[in-house]
Amino acid sequence: MSDDYEDLRECALTEELESELVHSQRECVFMWTNVSGEAFGVVMSYLPKDGDLWLTAAEHRARISAIRRFPRASVCISSTGSRMGPNKTVSYKGTCTVVNDGATKDWFYPEFSQYLMGDNARAEAFSKYLDSPGRVIIRFEPDYSLSFDGDLLWERSPEVLES
Repeated sequence: MSDDYEDLRECALTEELESELVHSQRECVFMWTNVSGEAFGVVMSYLPKDGDLWLTAAEHRARISAIRRFPRASVCISSTGSRMGPNKTVSYKGTCTVVNDGATKDWFYPEFSQYLMGDNARAEAFSKYLDSPGRVIIRFEPDYSLSFDGDLLWERSPEVLES
């Protein structure tokens, strides 16, 4: 144990908590590099599936041309606002593929809508609304992660250990 909070290597989420976070949250911050070489990000809804994160946006959005130009991106997911409570995060670096084929759209839009809204008429209507000619799907394949569990930090805090 250290006397400060500088080294956080022992405060990572367990695999189980990371999976719970990714599958209980619905939004992430999606970050890419713009044409000027600057980092930029927006909050987006996502669908976790088979180890990847799937997102969607209109073709004309700057992030789509940016990831076609340079497919590397980052995603950050926070537990704030979820049933897990605050102080848990995971960030990923990975590679994006812009997908626009009918087979992917056929499974993605219904699954994405159901993930966000549940199994109901609203989700079905949302799925149909998303399926428009100007919309594409982003497949984000993470290859690096960095996570943090604030509960572990507190448990290892000198103030707690001394009491």
